[in-house]
Amino acid sequence: MSESSHLRFFPYEEPFPNQREAMDRVANALDRGQDVLFEGAPGTGKTLSALVPALEHAREHDRTVVITTNVHQQMRQFVEDARAITREEPVRAVVFKGKASMCHIDVDYQECQTLRDTTRDLVETESDVRELEARQRELLAESREGDASAAEARESVMAALDDLEDEIDGYETANVCSHYRNNLTRDTDDFFAWLFDDVRTPEDVYAYADERDLCGYELLKEGMEGVDLVVCNYHHLLDPQIREQFFRWIDRDPSEIVTVFDEAHNVEDAARDHATRTLTENTLDAALDELDESDDSRAEAAENVVGAFRDALAETYDEALGFGDRETIGEGWEDVSIANDDRRDDLTLAFLGHYEGAGIDAETELAVQLGQAIDEEYERRYRDGETTTRSESQTLQVARFVSTWMDEGTELGQYPVVSVRRDAATEEVYGRAELYTCIPRRITAELFDEVAASVLMSATLRPFDVTEEVLGLSDAASIAYGMAYPEANRRTFAVDVPPLFSSERNDPGTQETVADLLRDAIRFTPGNTLAFFPSYAEAERYYERLGTGSGGTTQTDAADLGDLHLDGPGEDEERIRQRFVESDDATLFTSLWGTLAEGVSFDGDDARTVAVVGVPYPHLSDRMEAVQAAYDRAFADRDRSRDPGWTYAVEVPTIRKTRQALGRVVRGPDDFGVRILADRRYTTADMGKYSVRGSFPPEERDELIDVDPTKLKFAMLNFYGDHDAYDGPPPEP
Repeated sequence: MSESSHLRFFPYEEPFPNQREAMDRVANALDRGQDVLFEGAPGTGKTLSALVPALEHAREHDRTVVITTNVHQQMRQFVEDARAITREEPVRAVVFKGKASMCHIDVDYQECQTLRDTTRDLVETESDVRELEARQRELLAESREGDASAAEARESVMAALDDLEDEIDGYETANVCSHYRNNLTRDTDDFFAWLFDDVRTPEDVYAYADERDLCGYELLKEGMEGVDLVVCNYHHLLDPQIREQFFRWIDRDPSEIVTVFDEAHNVEDAARDHATRTLTENTLDAALDELDESDDSRAEAAENVVGAFRDALAETYDEALGFGDRETIGEGWEDVSIANDDRRDDLTLAFLGHYEGAGIDAETELAVQLGQAIDEEYERRYRDGETTTRSESQTLQVARFVSTWMDEGTELGQYPVVSVRRDAATEEVYGRAELYTCIPRRITAELFDEVAASVLMSATLRPFDVTEEVLGLSDAASIAYGMAYPEANRRTFAVDVPPLFSSERNDPGTQETVADLLRDAIRFTPGNTLAFFPSYAEAERYYERLGTGSGGTTQTDAADLGDLHLDGPGEDEERIRQRFVESDDATLFTSLWGTLAEGVSFDGDDARTVAVVGVPYPHLSDRMEAVQAAYDRAFADRDRSRDPGWTYAVEVPTIRKTRQALGRVVRGPDDFGVRILADRRYTTADMGKYSVRGSFPPEERDELIDVDPTKLKFAMLNFYGDHDAYDGPPPEP
């Protein structure tokens, strides 16, 4: 392949700075069969830098590129880029979402499977009837001409027709999908011509199909065979079962797939979520009800397993909750500690104590068999129209979970957890068992091994060796480009406020120092300010201090701060973002662990200044400590230079989040802004093991300017004054 042959897929006149080199380096790595770790600051043009050479490689080797993200805004950007590419070079592209967002009759996956199978059987039977009717007419004509054998053959055909018509009569009460039936009985060539005339979104496909009473989801699956490019969500690749089906729909072996992961710093957590298994107390109760109605000989064995596990779960969280704890439980899941250092977890021990059967392994297997039989009966009833919804066997779910819990609960990286929550409707507290996956590479390593190659890109992917270890990559090519925009258009200040350890955050003097700093940052910003905190509670604390006149702020001073917006858990993030960017002089208080800290652009006047207050380490729960312990055990022999548990599980993800938050401003070559890191641990002060400055990449570390909190306003005044950013006279220091 010539050096620039991939540029035929580049849709714009001229690549960004470094983009041409990045495309060449990705192309060379793919031709060597290497995976690629690609970090690029905003403005690097990461998506096209990865996608353009991947498409060229796929075209040359008869492969399909699958590009994936977990951020909706990036999904829209992928569609725009793909549409631009198709204007330059013909590319067959499909944008895929799950069935839940595309179903015209709003049924779940299992119901859809049954409806689809029944509908296909009906349509095939009707087709067989038409063929036999045509054949019997031919034989009738031949018999009238004196062919005795034709008359005999016609009798056999008529008998077969009678049987098929009886089958069709049986479908009169069966559940079928009229949309899918239309797929099978109509000419759909126009759909596929329309689909590949441009890059269509799932919303486009849904609307097209809905107008014509077709099933857009099934049509899209049919259209994916052998395409050049597929845009999808993470779960299509990170869930092993979905991935197997997904590749089958594309009609490609894994070795014929090139994957491109956007926002790849999120792959670790996403893979962990997909590998984790859960079982609620409600499901256990439903399984017991299901078994109570069964007259199968295996029901007693299944009840032994299900009942013992249910009683053990309730006993475990009852004993773990201290006096008065039950009354404080809310509607969100809250973990209770069940782990032990020298033996199995408390839930397993309680299960063994409650179980009184002939053998857990044998009776669990009988429960699985019975659950499968029950599930098949549910499918038959739904298919035949005896029920209007397709139920799933709760016994099967429980039996499979218990089997996994007992077999894998002690494996490295598996952490048994019990959680509790309050039911909003009944006010009752109930529990959940969870086998939490601490080390995600058990999912990701298999994926990266089986596909032809993968490109993982992000603005915050370093340190690369940590990414390789955590995700199970080997011999990956690494590429990194810093921000290509003029350095004069940005300032990054490390402000020497007291280190905001959790024990220090309630100190009145510390709070006043931070509030003063935020007040100065807001006043001397010519436009909007983003303020990120370690938690929503901290965001609310300073929102109230600055917005209500508490903590020494006068109401007049508070009015000078413009509009203050508070984000919180469960809020409509897009609505809050829209209100914020529509303001000319506003501040948004939010958590760095929320959804606004990454994957959301605040371009130009949308936000001028961003402040990260404190080092926002995640809450160090038992679950997080289990992840640290698992990384310590898994990587201690390979990485003796640092504490892998703390580094891999806590510090690196935290600094990545911090860097993502800083990247919300200065989004283009003409954009400018100030980034503030408010905590002594970011400065050059000697903080020993608590300092985090060294965790930033070298070129970003070199841009950090230490500043006293009382001097920040002067530094901001000089910077924004040099950019003639103030509308009218600048604020008075």
